Parts: sequence; C-alpha cells; structure tokens
Amino acid sequence: MADNSYSASQIRVLKGLEAVQKRPAMYIGDTSHRGLHHIVFEVIDNSVDETIAGYCDAIEVVIHSDGAVSVSDNGRGIPVDMHAQEKRPAVEVVHTVLHAGGKFDEGAYKVSGGLHGVGVSCTNALSEWLEVEVRRDGHLYTQRYEKGVPVTKVTKGEKTKGTGTRTRFKPDPDVFETVEFEFEYLARRCRELAYLTGGARFTIKDERTGKEETYLYKGGIIDYVKSLNSAKSPLHRPIHLESSRDDVDVELAIQYHDSYQETTLSFANLIHTVEGGTHVSGFRTALTRVINHYGRSQGILKEKDNNLTGDDVRDGLTAVISVKLSQPQFEGQTKTKLGNREVDGLVNSLVGEGLTTWFEEHPTEARRIVRQAQVAQQAREAARKQAELVRRKSALTGGAGLPGKLFDCQSKDPAASELFIVEGVSAAGPAKAGRNSQFQAILPIRGKIINVEKHRLDKILNNAEIQHIIAALGTGIASGHGGGNGNGSMGDSGGNGQGDEGGLFGLSKLRYGRIIIMTDADVDGSHIRTLLLTFFFRYMQPLIEGGHVYIAQPPLFSVKQGGKTYYALTEQERDRLFKELPQRGRSMYRFKGLGEMNADDLATTTMEPETRIIRQVTLDDAAQADQIFSTLMGNVVEPRREFIADHAREVENIDF
Repeated sequence: MADNSYSASQIRVLKGLEAVQKRPAMYIGDTSHRGLHHIVFEVIDNSVDETIAGYCDAIEVVIHSDGAVSVSDNGRGIPVDMHAQEKRPAVEVVHTVLHAGGKFDEGAYKVSGGLHGVGVSCTNALSEWLEVEVRRDGHLYTQRYEKGVPVTKVTKGEKTKGTGTRTRFKPDPDVFETVEFEFEYLARRCRELAYLTGGARFTIKDERTGKEETYLYKGGIIDYVKSLNSAKSPLHRPIHLESSRDDVDVELAIQYHDSYQETTLSFANLIHTVEGGTHVSGFRTALTRVINHYGRSQGILKEKDNNLTGDDVRDGLTAVISVKLSQPQFEGQTKTKLGNREVDGLVNSLVGEGLTTWFEEHPTEARRIVRQAQVAQQAREAARKQAELVRRKSALTGGAGLPGKLFDCQSKDPAASELFIVEGVSAAGPAKAGRNSQFQAILPIRGKIINVEKHRLDKILNNAEIQHIIAALGTGIASGHGGGNGNGSMGDSGGNGQGDEGGLFGLSKLRYGRIIIMTDADVDGSHIRTLLLTFFFRYMQPLIEGGHVYIAQPPLFSVKQGGKTYYALTEQERDRLFKELPQRGRSMYRFKGLGEMNADDLATTTMEPETRIIRQVTLDDAAQADQIFSTLMGNVVEPRREFIADHAREVENIDF
C-alpha cells in the first residue's frame, strides 16, 4: 500500500545556488551546446554592462587549451568591499547569491543585459571551478570557487595599475552534455556586440587552434547594416536615427537594396530579441505610415491606389533597431521578445519623426523607395492570385491536390511520416523501390528549381517544381522572405511570423514531420541542394526553425571485400577504408549519382532510419544565414568569389 504521509520533513529548501544546480535548464534554457555557451555570454554581458555605462572599451574572450574559458575587461572591476547586509565581500556575493548585482541599483547601471542578476552566479554554479581576478583600488584581488562554493577568501594581492575584471571558469561535465566550446559560436556574439557597442574592441582567441579575431566597429549599427548588405546592391546610404525619450534610448539604421528579402534585427539592452516585440512593431507601423504618407503627398500613390502594406514597404529592407531601457519586460526566460507596451508608441513616434525628416531631405531616394514598394505590391497581388489558382486546382482534385509525380506514403500521421525530395526522375526509381512505403514519400524534382534569391514571389509561385513542393507539404508559404529576426513575415502589429499569401503559414498543416533533401553527391547535386535550402529559408523558414528539414548523406563510394560492403561519404573516408582493408579481393565503385545506386544500397545508406546518415538543418544565426544565401545566390559576383575562395577547403559543409 502506498505511503500517503506528507509532512514538513519532505519539504526541501534549496539554498544558495542549489536551485540552479538542481534545475539548470530553468536558468540557462538547456544543458546542451546552447546552454554551455550561454554561461559564457552571461559573463560577457557583465563586461558589456560596463561598456554601456561608459567605463569599458576592451573585452577579451579566450578559449583555453584545458577546456576553460576566460572573459576579461578594463571596466571598473567588481566591488570587493564588504557588503553591508551579507557581511562578506561584494564580489563573493555577486558570485554566490541569485539576484545579486549592480543592475538592481539604479545608481550603478542605467541599463543592463544578462539574466537580471543570476548571470555570473549561474555560471559559477554550473562550473567545475571558477576563478575571478579584480583589478581595483590599486591592487589585484582574487577568489576561487568550486561547484559554486568559495574555497578561498577574497585575497588582496600585488599592486597593479588600471581596473577591470577577469573571470576564468571550466564548465561542469556533470551538468552539460558537452563541454567543448565552439569558437565560431562565441565569435558571432562578440561580433554582434561590437556592432551594438560601436567603438568597443572585442577580441576572441582559441588556444587550441591559435585562431584569433578582433572586432571593432566605430560606425556601430551603421556598419552592421552595411555588412548585412555587403552582397546586395543598396539603393542609398544607410539611414541612421537616434533619439531618447522617457529614459528609453532608440537607435535605428536602415538601408534598402534592390533584392526582395527583408532582414530586420532587433535588440533590447543588447539582447537579440529574435521574436521581435514592441520595439519592432512600433518601427514597422511608423515605416508603413511614413512611406504611405510620402507617396500620397508626392502623387506617387494615386487616389485610386490602395495603401501599401507592411510587407510591401519592407521588400528589400535591411534594418537594425536597438533600444535601451531601465526596466525591460521580456516574454519568457530566454528573452526572445520585448513586451514593454510603452515602447511601441514611443518608437513609433520617434521613428516616424526621424523618417519623415529624412524623406523630406532626400526626395530622390525617398521616391525610389516608394516605387520599389509599389512594384512589390503588384508582385504580391500577382502572387496572391497564383496561390489562389493553386488552391482551386487542389479543390478540383478532390481536396488533396497533391502533385501527380508524388509517391505518397500510407501513413497520414505527420509525426511518423517523411518526405524525400529527390533530384531527378532517374533517382526516383531506386528511391521508390528502397523506401518503406508505410511512412516514406518520394517527390522527384526535375533539374534545378528557380533561384528564389533573384526573383519576386509571383515568378517563384509560377514555377512548377515550387508548386509541387508547396502542394506536397501542405503548409502554404510565408510571404516575408525570412530574415534576420526569424520574423520577416510579421505584420505591422508584430504578429507571429506565420503569414502567407491569403492566410497564415500553416505549420499545423504540414503533412510530413521530416523533409529530407536527397541529391547527388556532386557539384550539380550541391547546387540543387543550395537552391532548395534557399527556398526553405526565404519562404518556409518555420520548417527549419521547427527542426523539420534534413540533408541526406548518400555515399560517393562503395568498397567490397569478402562478401561485405563498406560505404564512404568522401574520398578521405575511402582512403581510410583502403588502409584498413587488405588489398586482396578488394574492389571499389564510385557512384555517379542516386540513379545509379540500386535500391538496397540507397535504402541502407540513405533511407533506413537505423542505418542512414542524415543531417538536420538548423538556424543558430539567421542573420549570418541571410548573408550567406545572399552571397551565394544573389546578383553581386565579387562577394561570392571571395566567399568561395575563403571557404574552398570547407566545401563539403558549405550548405550547412
């Protein structure tokens, strides 16, 4: 019989940092790759707080060869004097008490980022050990912690010049799934912060490889916009607006280009608000209002013309908006969306005033922007009609409207089903024969699909292969072309990023839980794969964000010996097999394409869940992905040439 007793003895009180150690994901999101790097970002954020306050202009991050990371700055240094309430040095309080820090005292920081005072204490709690060095008051002060517990007192050491803090720590392998830091992941955040704190120098070093990068952008977010548009053809110089009201600082840089994608990056207290929020909705409302007003006042928009929509005026827009406020309200612990209602109207007003003045002072560029929005409006209307035609065709075919060349699966459960998008009709044969028809569907596409980076939505929707993909998936498409925020298709009100032509992007209507791109392992196959990925990124980005898109990894070679068959994805793997296997009786075959593989080979290597190799397409940095797709698939040649030259040795990973 179960013991139903329930008494005070069963109530556990977690003290100090025990709560963080007991449930780390509640504080840092997860304990995987992202959570590991998040504890570094929290230390960096403390240094950045000093930068925002005007006391720090140099931050250095080092990945050490022993697996530790250190963050150093030349700020004021964490206070080391005794804390009146805690009766111990302030630096120890900051590292061992949740919700303790200068950001809770309005006199210390006007604005700050991080996890509202749990940042460095979380890092300490989840580290095998942490050592802090403070240069302050003419001396060097040190203290060491192990698993969040002080193992030394705050020690006053040698005399020193200058001020600053250096925090070195090693993540706890008992907490994290991986403790291997990724240089590029940390470098992206350092580069982003360098743009947002124009004039501060960020240096990141990797002792394991000797790699080192330094980021310093005196132009701040103006340089950020220029960088984002480096592979595009801008229509004008960046528009830069900066203003303050009611203790809220607003900074905006925007620039239109002659392509069709929108990239809007938004930040609140230097935190990337990937889901946007009230600062984004205020900006977008102002942009739409100002462009429509200017178009009407100048006679570009006639009386009979409809107003331009938010999607129309954001066609070809790159924008970076950054707000700083003392009391930010974020939706969710991970702070992906700003919720302060007062910020919407404030940003709307400030941006409206600034843009109106700019349009009046730059009539040539202003008229060009309005005309581009008009063309986008016409293309969007044509796309809407095309999408409606596709829907009517679907209704006429009995409600399913699936492309005739789709070999569908028997299961109607999306969670259990997967769609292979296969290069060429010849490859469809072995793919169809090797699949499990219960849950695997095959959609062959003919040749290379349209390059969506170079065409407007109406032309894209007129492409037969694109129509087949849309019909097979069942979701419709998002009209906002993706973008750095991952919310490119949001309306002016800052919606959910799920918009499409004639309705919402219906992720709930997705017919297959996995979409697997399966192309030949050659140059043409790589190009087709990149074209498909560009389409998914620009017009079906929620599929990538939801983890639904995968890349199949068919082998290039088969090596047979003694009745056994081995497969190699690359020439390097083939050479390794050759060294491991005796020469006698050994034979090697190079697959020229999926169409030349027999069904058993294709099934074993690429289709059977137990034996295949597939790679999930992820979106860690939408802004960087936007830049890469524009570089590889856009109209400007020079950036593409430079990118290929720089990454030639990494060509096997160029799509990921």
